[in-house]
Amino acid sequence: MEKQKRFIINFLYFAIIIAIAFFILEFAFSLLFPFVAALFIAYILRHPIRFISAKTRLPKKISAVLVVLLFYGTIGTLLTMGSVRVFSFISDLVQGLPRIYLQYVNPVLSDLFRQLEHALQQADPKVLDTVDYLWDQFTRSMSGLVSDLSLSSMEAISGFASSLPMLFIKMLLMVISTFFIAMDYDKLAAFCMRQLNGAARNIVLQIKQYVVGTLFVCIRSYALIMSITFVELSIGLTIIGIRNSVLIALGIAIFDILPVLGTGGIMIPWAVIAAVLGNYTLCAELVVLYLIVTVVRNIIEPKIVGGQIGLHPVVTLVSMFAGVQLFGAVGLFGFPIGLSLLMYLNRTGTIHIFKTEERLESGA
Repeated sequence: MEKQKRFIINFLYFAIIIAIAFFILEFAFSLLFPFVAALFIAYILRHPIRFISAKTRLPKKISAVLVVLLFYGTIGTLLTMGSVRVFSFISDLVQGLPRIYLQYVNPVLSDLFRQLEHALQQADPKVLDTVDYLWDQFTRSMSGLVSDLSLSSMEAISGFASSLPMLFIKMLLMVISTFFIAMDYDKLAAFCMRQLNGAARNIVLQIKQYVVGTLFVCIRSYALIMSITFVELSIGLTIIGIRNSVLIALGIAIFDILPVLGTGGIMIPWAVIAAVLGNYTLCAELVVLYLIVTVVRNIIEPKIVGGQIGLHPVVTLVSMFAGVQLFGAVGLFGFPIGLSLLMYLNRTGTIHIFKTEERLESGA
């Protein structure tokens, strides 16, 4: 009975912790995202602020204002230029979908139908009538599908444009909060630490030190994976004979970091378009290249990421999959880091969740 009670208590304890963490990630994090992002940016900029203040003998608040202005000015300029180009490209592509269908897709489908009709000339006339009817229905459905897709895409773009005011408000809050946090970062950090007792403060410091180091390791790991993908795509696209293969490979490698979409988000539509246009050789080459890149990534990703953060590749793969399903991009990185943090705290004796070999040998 004592063991059962202990099990129930431990189960409820960890269930409450998981529920609180889920609530924070799912709701509180999204609501407080501007302030969390501002705190993260201020934490990153604290060393440049101290360096400039020490070298120029300016007050830290003035140094903080200058560094934050430089940071947001640079990032804002790059994001604005890139967003304008991407938005313009997507808008032109969506508006041109009906024209692309009539100019490229419809002739290919018509040619395929003529070949099918020629092959069935010796068949029963009823079969030909059925084929004609099905073809007519198919072309109407495809035309309607393309038109609906174009309209839906334009509505999605319009919806995104209508959400820009709220996005602008969040960005403004983040920028203003960054200024205030960066100017008084040391005071705010000291105030928060004073609210914790000795044991809690020790745990928070351990978590901070480990998470910051692990985030750097994860960034380095995914940069390595992106570099490997870039090299594979550059070599493959060059062999295939694609113009500007290096630039295209760089764009696909950056896109590959996105969860769910990845390399397939570009390679598969590219192969489908090549097949529709009748270039079956290019389609087959792109499919083979995509399969090679995907297989290599699935092999190296768990090993590189898991090896860097101290997790078994299988555990890393499971945590990454579960994280993507629950929280998207945040879960992709957050779940392996969170599990690695639990293993670290358990290994150092701060918490006791998993049974290690040392504890089993000591009889704990």
